[in-house]
Amino acid sequence: MTAVVSDTSPINYLCLIDAIEVLPRLFDAVLIPPAVIAELRHPRAPRAVSDWLDSLPPWAKIQAPLVLLPGMELDPGETEAISLALELRLPAILIDERAGSLAAQQRGIAPIGTLNILLSADTHGFLNFEQAVERLRSTNFHINESLLNAVLEEVRARKKP
Repeated sequence: MTAVVSDTSPINYLCLIDAIEVLPRLFDAVLIPPAVIAELRHPRAPRAVSDWLDSLPPWAKIQAPLVLLPGMELDPGETEAISLALELRLPAILIDERAGSLAAQQRGIAPIGTLNILLSADTHGFLNFEQAVERLRSTNFHINESLLNAVLEEVRARKKP
C-alpha cells in the first residue's frame, strides 16, 4: 500500500454510495489538494460529501503541490492533483474524468477510477461490487454500460464456485 492523490469525482461518488471507507483499506493515505477540497465544498455538494469533509478522517490529508504544471488545460482540481502526484513521485491518482486520466497517463501516473476502486475493494473482500454499482447507478455517475456489463461479468465469473 502507498499514498495516493485524489481528484474530486472518486471522493464524491464514494461518499454518495457510502463506500468512502474502502480508501484507507486500499491506501495508507489519500492526499487531497486544496482545489479538490474547494470543489467538494461547492454549495450544491451532496450532504454526504459535506458531512465527510466536516469530519475529515486522519487518513485523508489536505496537501497542495509546490508548483502547478503548466499547459494541462484541466480544471483546478485535476491540475493540482496531477501536479502533486508528480511532485511526490506517486505511481497512481484517483481520477474519473477522461481528459484528466489521459493527462496523468501521459505523465506516467496510473489513473484509478471509481469503478476500479470498487473492483479492488471487492477483490479484497471490503465490499460487494454489484451492490456498490447499484448504489452508484442511483447517482449521476456516467459509465459506458457495455464496459460496466463486461466488468460485472468478470466479477461474477471470479465469484463462481
